[in-house]
Amino acid sequence: MEDHSKMKIAVLSGKGGTGKTTISTNLAKVMGWNYVDCDVEEPNGFIFLNPKITKTEKVSIPVPKIDTCKCIGCEKCVKICQFNALAWVNKDVLLFDKLCHGCGACSLVCAYDAISEVDREIGSINVGNDDEITCMRGTLNIGEPMAVPIIRNLKKMIGNENTIIDCSPGSACSVVASIEGVDYAVLVTEPTAFGLHDLKIAIELVRTMNIPFGIIINRGSNEKDLIEEYCEREKINILGKVMFHKDAAILYSKGKLLVEHDRYKEIFLDLGKKVEEEIECSLL
Repeated sequence: MEDHSKMKIAVLSGKGGTGKTTISTNLAKVMGWNYVDCDVEEPNGFIFLNPKITKTEKVSIPVPKIDTCKCIGCEKCVKICQFNALAWVNKDVLLFDKLCHGCGACSLVCAYDAISEVDREIGSINVGNDDEITCMRGTLNIGEPMAVPIIRNLKKMIGNENTIIDCSPGSACSVVASIEGVDYAVLVTEPTAFGLHDLKIAIELVRTMNIPFGIIINRGSNEKDLIEEYCEREKINILGKVMFHKDAAILYSKGKLLVEHDRYKEIFLDLGKKVEEEIECSLL
């Protein structure tokens, strides 16, 4: 197969707990692709890949600083803010810094140079390596509401190498930011009614963004399940199943990759080949 430079795969799921990080870390290991954990509120991928961290960067957003000596109380900054981060209280401008998106509109509209910008730290990015791949993760500080700035900074650091992006569960702004610009999406689900319900939401998202995709059923069985029935009706490609087995639970509980077990190594090698074939077909 030809070398696909700059290929990016997003691994996502409609709901939490389906095994998205299990799938993404094990795929990254067997495929030899770099791993980026964009689930910044709960970045668990490093637990399993255990890379040696070589670099740490802080992530900040610009927030306004009001010079009360220059402020005349015109309230233009309050009115321009779409996120209600500024309020006029007791003849002063009050800042709710965690509502601020760092857009800079307030400083632009101030005609009296009363607003400057200062950086406020919201999280960090770690870069590390194991024996074969580069691993990156973003971590949102506790109590911070906005994950997207960290995800965008993290994605800017992705180099000219094949990369698997581990997204947060759901279909919110953080997921949209994570999958924007990827070449292919792997949707991880489980054979339950809740899994199917939230899978449909994830499918709607990737279809809206025109991203080719396939399904991996985690904790599957040899019997035909409701996910397979749905995918047959909708003509959606199932890449494969990762069968439920006690060995997987034992490895997971110890923070180990499933591919350390021969049975699962073969499964993930096969899944990796199918993903690469799907990417190749989508480029034709």
